[in-house]
Amino acid sequence: MLFSEILGQTHIKAHLTKTAAAGRIPHAQLFVGPEGSGTLPMAIAYAQYVLCKNKNSENTEGNDSCNLKFQNFSHPDLHFAFPVTTNDKVKRHPVSKLFLEEWRQLLSQQPYGNLFDWYKLLGVDNKQGQIGVDEAQDIVKSLSLKAYEGGYKVMLIWMAEKMNTSAANKLLKLIEEPPEKTVFILIAEDEEQIISTIRSRCQVLHFPPLSEVVIAEALVDKYNIDQSIANKIAQQSSGNFNKACDLIYQDSEDIQFEKWFILWVRAAFKAKGNKSAIRELIAWSEEIAKTGRETQKQFLHFCINYFRQAMLLNYKANELVYLEPKSDSFKLEKFAPFVHDSNILEITNELEDAIYHIERNGNAKIILTDLSIKLTRLLHKKSQANA
Repeated sequence: MLFSEILGQTHIKAHLTKTAAAGRIPHAQLFVGPEGSGTLPMAIAYAQYVLCKNKNSENTEGNDSCNLKFQNFSHPDLHFAFPVTTNDKVKRHPVSKLFLEEWRQLLSQQPYGNLFDWYKLLGVDNKQGQIGVDEAQDIVKSLSLKAYEGGYKVMLIWMAEKMNTSAANKLLKLIEEPPEKTVFILIAEDEEQIISTIRSRCQVLHFPPLSEVVIAEALVDKYNIDQSIANKIAQQSSGNFNKACDLIYQDSEDIQFEKWFILWVRAAFKAKGNKSAIRELIAWSEEIAKTGRETQKQFLHFCINYFRQAMLLNYKANELVYLEPKSDSFKLEKFAPFVHDSNILEITNELEDAIYHIERNGNAKIILTDLSIKLTRLLHKKSQANA
């Protein structure tokens, strides 16, 4: 993967190539950035730069056969670990090496993809993957072998926050004192979820969200669309190139999420003192509970953003409002007055609590019903400004 294929992040590219060219390659690095910011493709490009002894920012002028192996992500000294779980193909003891075909497919088609995309590809979006102790044992075994080409070995761990405690403890010593010429690159969206003993042993690089200009230019170049459309999509994507690509194809899960959201807030608003609307909320909760846990979490994150956008519109911060409801029957301007200083923090906290409990395998039907009943009360709360 060429550095020129990676959007923006110019200062990070310069830092990585400069330090590698000077022979200052940390044995453990943690790339932290929001979804769609390019942490994964940057890590692969950096691994290619190091393994192939490339000389410039285009990842060329090094070992040609080595660079060729990176075209299909099959270099023998580049190792991958990522969250996995059982599916129709792997019934027990799932580890990354059993899913390399699907992984290379994701890298080829959606290098900016997220965990939701990965689970959909595996057909396990009703489960939650992890990097477990079996994976840790595989990593130890892989890195104990000599480098195939006699140089560096790179272990790239994607979504490192999904590493459970047993796996983290097993890898702790290896990350602290790896074999000679062994490089760990951990990639995460939320570094706080990685245990502190692992974090403290890594050099951390923070990736900012991509700028609207960078995303718009990439969309025009990749999809040959009109500049004005690209600008609009770039604004709606919030620095996330993966989301921008979904919006191009109208393939974004946000379209379905918006339908669920509208049904939810309408039922919640009607439910105060209305038994039939309460039954509607319970039916809604049961319907969402049938989806996968990753889908539920994605939806609740979508709701947090929707409420935030409504609040910004309510307080006339129009230049920060990029959300455009797809439904003709739902107007953000009419909804915005119900999201204000007296309820936005409580609504956000309740949504975050629901995400927390779903992530820990709580009963989704109970969690969502409880959240819905609380929303009924919060939407009817009066703003202090109008009190």
